[in-house]
Amino acid sequence: MESIKQLFKIGNGPSSSHTMGPRKAALMFLKEVPEGTASITVTLYGALAATGKGHLTDKAILDVISPTYPCEILWCPDVVLSFHTNGVRFVARDAAGKELHAKTYFSIGGGDIVEEGCPREAAHSIYPMTKIKDILRWCDETGLSYWEYVGRTEGDGIWDYLRKVWDVMKAAVERGIEAEGVLPGGLGVRRKAVSYYVHAAGYSSSLKSRGLVYAYALAVSEENAAGGEIVTAPTCGSCGIVPAVLYHLHTSKGFSEQRILRALATAGLFGNVVKHNASVSGAEVGCQGEVGVACAMAAAAASQLFGGTPAQIEYSAEMGLEHHLGLTCDPVCGLVQIPCIERNAYAAARALDANLYAAFSDGRHSVDFDRIVEVMKQTGHDIPSLYKETAKGGLAAIN
Repeated sequence: MESIKQLFKIGNGPSSSHTMGPRKAALMFLKEVPEGTASITVTLYGALAATGKGHLTDKAILDVISPTYPCEILWCPDVVLSFHTNGVRFVARDAAGKELHAKTYFSIGGGDIVEEGCPREAAHSIYPMTKIKDILRWCDETGLSYWEYVGRTEGDGIWDYLRKVWDVMKAAVERGIEAEGVLPGGLGVRRKAVSYYVHAAGYSSSLKSRGLVYAYALAVSEENAAGGEIVTAPTCGSCGIVPAVLYHLHTSKGFSEQRILRALATAGLFGNVVKHNASVSGAEVGCQGEVGVACAMAAAAASQLFGGTPAQIEYSAEMGLEHHLGLTCDPVCGLVQIPCIERNAYAAARALDANLYAAFSDGRHSVDFDRIVEVMKQTGHDIPSLYKETAKGGLAAIN
């Protein structure tokens, strides 16, 4: 299991698998282009092609390649390569059109890229334990918590990195609650964060609290949809949930930055376990792997901040993921706007509910987090491809 630095990536939206991943693949291929190359052809396959225009996939690739070589992009949404639905093939050609060099990559979620023929297993595995049940047992035996397991595994440098992550998350919230206007893409979706933020002030404390959580999640998600700088948590499409919960608790409850960073480490650990044992790619397992996992991460972070035991933290995360099982990825017109933005706001609130529910318990429950991860993976494989980021099924079909 890789460092949580590979889960929390700082970059620009609107999609980790469709924007950040293809950009990374283009950069990788550009380093291998041989002498005599006159042009590059890029072919997008499956879900990467089906919703690529709405996700600015072509722009992400062209921004890298076109300053150096003429580049043609071909769209093949009905061709799904066997390894993963988000496939992209780069071909370098000479002046006569002869193929000089070619590579196929897969964008597997969270901005990660796998080259065809290379093992998918993390190249730099640093965590000796990759199941929450084993880490929970370690916590019980040592008296330490999840964030301490992260700190001991990653080393002291992880805290500087998480501080950068937290700074970007805060900045996205604060930009988003000030920004107004219509989001790009043609759907005419107006930014709502500022309205929710203003309206929240007029309600009593409990309703105000919920309204602010909505506002913060909307703020970050809208920044993502507009191509702003965000953090994958675990993806761009679900990037508003963890920041909303942590920003709200930081500002309303006065939790220190140090405690927020520890909560981020815990959130990252739970997200990392899912990423390692299943997937966080909407194109592979549906939105349960994005919004569902983000809800679990935020629930775990909130539970830790409120003094939850390791068992209660695990229970919070389990509920956050369990109650998103089966959630489809059905973006209207392929844009990370409808229903993605509202899902972020709703899941942020559910994360806080999961924390509260677990806090009333002793942490014991029937189905553990690792089992839910297994079920999520199987459910994702059973969901028809129509409902996995193709913009053809579910809500996307009604437009």
